[in-house]
Amino acid sequence: MRIKDLPYADPGIPDVRSGPRFLYWLGKQQLGGQARALAWGLLNFGSLAALPYPVGIAVEAVSDGGDGAGRRLVLAGLLLLLLGAGVALGDVMLHRRAVTNWITAAARIQQLLVRKSAELGSTLTRRVAAGEVVAVSTGDVEKIGWFVEALSRFMAAALTVVLICVGLFFYEPHLALVVAIGAPLVALSVLPLLPPSVRRADVQREKAGRATELASDTVAGLRVLRGIGGEELFLGRYRAASQEVRGAAVRSARLWSLIAAVQVLIPGLLLIAVVWYGVRLARTGTVSVGELVTVYSTVTLLAWPLRHFEEIAMAYSFSRPSARRAARVLALRRVAEPAGGEAGSPGGRAGSGGTEPAGAGAYAGPAELYDPLTGLQVPEGRLTAVVCGDPDAAGRLADRLGGHSPERAGDPSVLLGTVALDGLPLAEARRVVLVQDKDPVLLSGTLRELLDVPSSGAVAPDAALAAAQCADVLAALAQADPDPGAGGGDPLRTRITERGRSLSGGQRQRLALARSLVADPDVLVLDEPTSAVDAHTESRIAAGLAALRAGRTTVVLTSSPLLLDAADRVVLVLGDTVVAEGAHRELLAAEPRYRAVVTRETDDERADLGALREVQVVSEAAAAADGPAGSAVVAAPGDERPGKDTVRIEETA
Repeated sequence: MRIKDLPYADPGIPDVRSGPRFLYWLGKQQLGGQARALAWGLLNFGSLAALPYPVGIAVEAVSDGGDGAGRRLVLAGLLLLLLGAGVALGDVMLHRRAVTNWITAAARIQQLLVRKSAELGSTLTRRVAAGEVVAVSTGDVEKIGWFVEALSRFMAAALTVVLICVGLFFYEPHLALVVAIGAPLVALSVLPLLPPSVRRADVQREKAGRATELASDTVAGLRVLRGIGGEELFLGRYRAASQEVRGAAVRSARLWSLIAAVQVLIPGLLLIAVVWYGVRLARTGTVSVGELVTVYSTVTLLAWPLRHFEEIAMAYSFSRPSARRAARVLALRRVAEPAGGEAGSPGGRAGSGGTEPAGAGAYAGPAELYDPLTGLQVPEGRLTAVVCGDPDAAGRLADRLGGHSPERAGDPSVLLGTVALDGLPLAEARRVVLVQDKDPVLLSGTLRELLDVPSSGAVAPDAALAAAQCADVLAALAQADPDPGAGGGDPLRTRITERGRSLSGGQRQRLALARSLVADPDVLVLDEPTSAVDAHTESRIAAGLAALRAGRTTVVLTSSPLLLDAADRVVLVLGDTVVAEGAHRELLAAEPRYRAVVTRETDDERADLGALREVQVVSEAAAAADGPAGSAVVAAPGDERPGKDTVRIEETA
């Protein structure tokens, strides 16, 4: 895989049973790249380790003299030139190949994380903290990439060390014994320091994740914080979190510096031992000066390959928990296994006959939804408004209607027609059903790019913008056009900043609504689409939405009377159960629980209204009764409400 060929057409299906299994799977995906890196590493380390041999030939030639000394010096020079070229070429290509392995592995993990985020949608941050997801996609990906990069260098270094030790036994067995004993000690010297360093690095990462999450929340709510004067409070919290991260980083760096010192100290001690023992052997004539110089030079150069043993140990120690965290995120599933068998069991829709298996082809059934968990039924081609007493329950219901699997094992899935929505292929489910969250995200780019979404083509951007009442937004964007023509600026060319932070909350909501209307899905689910707009604009949006989506299945989760009045049908959901349904005005008059949610009545107001109705019932009964004692109930002065008829009762003897 080459960098220019990224991204992967298919990053594959990872093994997420554990961190080591995930690393093993990742390594299998890069066997070709690792093999090429190993070949270049052998050239680099082998050429480097062989450099002392021509040096020893040159020393022997100078010390012995004789007629063949010149030829041996020339041979030594040619060998040095050849080995130097091998070192240079191998080093360049090994680095190039290792970094390529790192980047391609990181890209594969990033694609897997993005695919998982797209699959889970808003439920991802309910299962994993947002800061954790950011930390996995940045710091953890970097640590895993480090291990992938170091792996090829380590394999080349390990083979080189083995070849050096074997060669030294043939060249000078006395000194080779010292090297064979010392090399493993050098390689293993850093291992006792790795567990505490990993623990400290994990603490630093957790604190950094919390600080990142706090910073993200502060930036997202900066407008509100400024309004209530809470900027300094949150900035103080972030400063404290940042200082905790700094302290954890310093503690982690202390162990890193100790590890670096050990990497210098232990090879230095091995070199001293070889020189001391070699000098004693040279004084007794057991080894020649040239052999001593060769072995000394070899041990000096051996320190470089040996450091890769320590590097791979550190890389694996740090990447294993990172791989475990990445595997935990990637192991989250959108589709839950049915726990009780068929979806047509009790709790399913009467007459559905069970759930049909979803095929891989395009869905061609009715555009109607049914949620067996709540009993909510969304008929095809109508605008259905859903009122929930709990905003969090509304968000969970929107997720379910969007095809996300039930959060609790055993809960039935939402049905699209007679097909389990979470059993459809993800792309097909998204084509049929589109959910707009209560806090939609606007990506940076021009307005034209914002509205350039997969769509049926039946709804033009102008019609969607008009229905969403975006005239003032377009005017503001036209003024901000960086290249206005003679006829004024073009709002479609104006760039929108990240997450639409240059716009007000109501403007962001309306642009997001226009984007959803342009998509023109078979089923559109809107969660509080007008919570940030004024009543006048909301009334026009309600009319525009009803007109533009006429004949299309639309679900609006809201408690706004203006949207509810424009709906064909209103459903009240309390405690995850449908408790009433009908027209808005009918429910307002007949259903106290509905009225309490929509009008936000207090308990005292509900009690007063109940007492007034009891009085009205008594007065109606008295008026209908025969006898001279006609009566009318006098409502207390404080109970009289504008627009409400009251009947007075006068007692007679």
